[in-house]
Amino acid sequence: MSAPVVAGASGARASVEVLASSGARLEVKGALTFATARKARQQGLRLLDECTSREIEIDCGGVTASDSAGLSVLLDWLTAAKNANRSLQLSNLPAPIRAFAQISDVAEILEAGVRA
Repeated sequence: MSAPVVAGASGARASVEVLASSGARLEVKGALTFATARKARQQGLRLLDECTSREIEIDCGGVTASDSAGLSVLLDWLTAAKNANRSLQLSNLPAPIRAFAQISDVAEILEAGVRA
């Protein structure tokens, strides 16, 4: 059985950017996969640290490909926000990440986010 991956990016050519959109909103654009997880994690943690708001949203609507590594990155960002006593909500989660979250029994955590 193969893992669900949103079409659009292959491992070698995959890229990702985590961008500060406005105020307390970040956006993920590109592939959130094994090939990009380290970069996405680092960019996201840096932006979460730099954000002055206590309530943050990360919009995943620009994710073009995703796998279980993408889920791991999102869970790591939620943990970082919780440890910093900040609220973090994830929006527009890709279907494959939702599927991995369901299988991993963490869907409620992703949907609820963290509240400070």
